[in-house]
Amino acid sequence: MELEKRAERAVELFKEGYNCSQSVVAAFADMYGFTHQQALKMSASFGGGIGRMRQTCGAACGLFLLAGLETGCTEGKNKDGKEANYKLVQELAEEFRKRNGSLMCNQLLGLDKNAPTPATPEARTAEYYKKRPCVKMVEEAAKIWIEYLANKK
Repeated sequence: MELEKRAERAVELFKEGYNCSQSVVAAFADMYGFTHQQALKMSASFGGGIGRMRQTCGAACGLFLLAGLETGCTEGKNKDGKEANYKLVQELAEEFRKRNGSLMCNQLLGLDKNAPTPATPEARTAEYYKKRPCVKMVEEAAKIWIEYLANKK
């Protein structure tokens, strides 16, 4: 799949019912040797601001998972590798924050930070998509990753 089409694919996945993190990660998984199912499982817990706790946006978490797949070090004592990965994550986080105003799910949704989180997700209706910025967050996270990959080469 062309790199530019992956943001569209991430949005399609979200509209199919996958969470924001799953949508971002699964749109790029094949580039890192993961199956669609593996990508969905590894990113499943990060939707809704990590387990629907409305903390760090799941789309941003998906972006950070991709950063780990791209630059994450595999040796515990690799200080330079950790530093390079953390630097990339911080740059991606800053770009996400710049484009969207926040990294926090509750802020992106316009919720009070102490608002209770219902146990079950809302149905994905036309009304849901109108009041939620999640599609935009998924698309922006994917676009940020596409831009990173294009500039890296």
